[in-house]
Amino acid sequence: MKLSIALCATAATAASLPASAPAHTAREEGILLSEFGQTESITPEEAESGADLGFTLSQRGNQEGWPLETFGQVHHVTPADAWAGKDLGGNNFSVLPVFGPGHNSNLQAWLDKIGHKGGNDLHHFKDHLRHKGHGHHHHHVIEKVEDYIENVHSVLEARDAGDCANPNVRFEWDDYSASDKQAFVGAIQCLIKRPASGRFSPSKNRYEDLVRLHQSYAPNIHSRSTSQQTHKFLLWHRYFVWAFEQILRDECGFNRAMPWWDEKKWSGRFAQSTVFTSQYFGTLPGPTNGRGTCINNGAFAGLQSNLGPAQTINNPHCVQRAVNEQITAQTGTDAYNTCLGRTSYPDFHSCVEFTFHAQGHNGIGATMADSIASPGDPIFFMHHLYVDYVFRKWQLGNLSRRTTISGCASNDGCPPLTLDTVLYMNNICGSKCPDLPVRDVLRTLQGHFCYKYNY
Repeated sequence: MKLSIALCATAATAASLPASAPAHTAREEGILLSEFGQTESITPEEAESGADLGFTLSQRGNQEGWPLETFGQVHHVTPADAWAGKDLGGNNFSVLPVFGPGHNSNLQAWLDKIGHKGGNDLHHFKDHLRHKGHGHHHHHVIEKVEDYIENVHSVLEARDAGDCANPNVRFEWDDYSASDKQAFVGAIQCLIKRPASGRFSPSKNRYEDLVRLHQSYAPNIHSRSTSQQTHKFLLWHRYFVWAFEQILRDECGFNRAMPWWDEKKWSGRFAQSTVFTSQYFGTLPGPTNGRGTCINNGAFAGLQSNLGPAQTINNPHCVQRAVNEQITAQTGTDAYNTCLGRTSYPDFHSCVEFTFHAQGHNGIGATMADSIASPGDPIFFMHHLYVDYVFRKWQLGNLSRRTTISGCASNDGCPPLTLDTVLYMNNICGSKCPDLPVRDVLRTLQGHFCYKYNY
């Protein structure tokens, strides 16, 4: 038996009526059934297996989870190691120039200050950070200014003063109403059911457009290791999560406040979190015989992904979880306080990326442990909303943290991260998502954004 919501006459119905028949004259002979067509439908058995989630049966992957080693892990350190500074990989990021009010106006001004010529005579300095060592050779790290300077031109513009007047407020999940929660997961379901835009091939639906964007840019927006870092990670993901919000609003009618999830409240017990329930994001199971466990309840039960692990594409499989609470225990207040205690942006960034950010991914496990295609699990966005919350919290500690920037713009050679460094979003949310310089995403109440958190 087929499930159908409604049958309606097609244009062929009207076309089949004799042109000479008066409008009030009833037709004595019925119309061929083929002229009506059918509403697209599936059987109850197919719905039970999740075939209504945007893939044809031939596209759906094996419903058994994959071995956990298939997904790898996000590179990480323990909170204790971060306290000891081991996340810095031996780098001395304090030698990096700071750009913004009260600091260097632009890269050339900094080079002039330290005694190097600019223009056509700008020197190529020692290339210690190209990390050409292999095997047992040690990677070079940043120890002094000469390890860092490269032939990069940059001009900075003055920033506008003043915050936006009526910022959107993001509410912590436990301060969010049941109605809002349902609307939020419903909007994500809407994206999953919508067709792909066609601009992020081979995405199979609009939600997967986001996964594909992250998958494509991941090598450039994450650090390779503690010794090969880029400090675009926090800034790019801030923009990415905001873009996700715009798509929910513009394409799926989401009109509530945006939520966020305070992970540190649940460290060591993620599976008990009010996010992971059968009503919302689904429960958080452990591994099954050393494999990931397909999501089998909640709004995303049976959810399939065509992307990942890593850079793999056209690879249908169920989205999987495999919680390890010993790992989630490392996402608590120890890591939070250690990172907030860092005074420079690169040091803070390093702490966040390698501690609670990494262990939030690894603790949820399976799909989330794959740093490249992890947005395949919608909990990714709740996790990164928390990461952005901590970023803003740190920025509130000092005005200069909201107006200046320093660090490495790439994980290959550490070219300088400046306010002009461009973050690419490939118009994922249309004209609202142009490629933007750092200065436009550095603050949540100025530039391209206008939002804050409820605490």
